[in-house]
Amino acid sequence: QVQLVESGGGLVQPGGSLRLSCAASGAPLDYYAMGWFRQAPGKEREVIACISSGGIPNYAESVKGRFTISRDTYKNTVYLEISSLKPEDTAVYSCATVRQGVYRSWCARTPDDYVYWGQGTQVTVSS
Repeated sequence: QVQLVESGGGLVQPGGSLRLSCAASGAPLDYYAMGWFRQAPGKEREVIACISSGGIPNYAESVKGRFTISRDTYKNTVYLEISSLKPEDTAVYSCATVRQGVYRSWCARTPDDYVYWGQGTQVTVSS
């Protein structure tokens, strides 16, 4: 079965950086699209970025420039690097995946398009 495990969250000062990891088992990245989402208290879940089974990234307009999604197919792990962190980046960050076939160039950016979810990792940006 598919399992996703996020790690790398924590307390970070404004202006700092983080790299979140999402280790996937049962979901070879060459066949699955992966997405990163976040949900702040009292707000709806929002997409940050996704990466297709062909390794093509796609970002939400609101986060372009500070967030970078990448993957390591040998480790079957997807990463989200965040720079210049702001207090408003405080949220639970979750990864999700859906099978889409081999080497696709597109990936969905809405939560409803994803089937499997990790448990999330808390990111708190505060001084």
